[in-house]
Amino acid sequence: MAAAKYTEDSIRTLEWNEHIRERPGMYIGKLGDGNSPDDGIYVLVKEIIDNSIDEFVMGAGKQIIIDIEDHSARVRDYGRGIPLGKVIDCVSKINTGGKYDSEAFQKSVGLNGVGTKAVNALSTKFIVRSFRDGRVKEAEFSKGKLVREEREKNTTEKNGTEIYFEPDASIFKNFRFLPGYMEEKVWNYAYLNNGLSLVMNGKTYNSPNGLLDLLQNHVDDSIRYPVAHFKANDIEVAFTHGNQYGEHYYSFVNGQHTTQGGTHQQAFREGIVKGARDHFKKDLDPADVRNCIIGAISVRIQEPVFESQTKTKLG
Repeated sequence: MAAAKYTEDSIRTLEWNEHIRERPGMYIGKLGDGNSPDDGIYVLVKEIIDNSIDEFVMGAGKQIIIDIEDHSARVRDYGRGIPLGKVIDCVSKINTGGKYDSEAFQKSVGLNGVGTKAVNALSTKFIVRSFRDGRVKEAEFSKGKLVREEREKNTTEKNGTEIYFEPDASIFKNFRFLPGYMEEKVWNYAYLNNGLSLVMNGKTYNSPNGLLDLLQNHVDDSIRYPVAHFKANDIEVAFTHGNQYGEHYYSFVNGQHTTQGGTHQQAFREGIVKGARDHFKKDLDPADVRNCIIGAISVRIQEPVFESQTKTKLG
């Protein structure tokens, strides 16, 4: 068998959108057609909503409107709006964004200036509108390339950002958004952001009691004692014990559902054991303390380190 040629012609430099389209798994995990809740099309919606959540966390905007149809999604927030002169850069220049400024965005889940650009690159139609101080800027892209740019003009709309996109059917084969899968994600946003109202396809989601509401909506009458719920600056925990075997946790960092856990979840597990040992003054077996536990933990930290762009595990 002849050796493959390896010459200067073998070396390629891809444009930012080409790289995302060539290696989408690096940015959004698995692709899929929407029949699994962790398929990439739902990650696309999450990336856009995360930016709106970050606005709420910074005290701007108390409502997010989400419209999900079979092959498209629209997210409108009432935050500060992207600075009009940077609208195009923020959705099409990799490593460009406000999340590098820890004063403008503290304890945000967006870190790398990648998420919105990935949505743009993986969509056949991507429209961004930014409303700011009575002016609006609009631009349209296809597969990451600018196809239309409107001049700034006056508007009566409230400040905020609106993004509409249609995922590329050549990448997401035979895909379809299933609103039912989005519902759990929207509920999680509500549990973690007291005072925020999310409206998806006309239905409103909000949670006055945070993680207490989350656990009460996920346990039945077989729990051993009422849910214990504690909240302080930048940390919230809730837990109880039920009758199911094993340990069950819901963990979050800056509003991101860390489905694979991480250091914060491990610290929570160790803390439960330490608390029981200190209280009973016995060297209890950790497995006995934690068996049948149902717990939830949410922390907010500056510049968290996740193990991948999909942010499912805290490093």
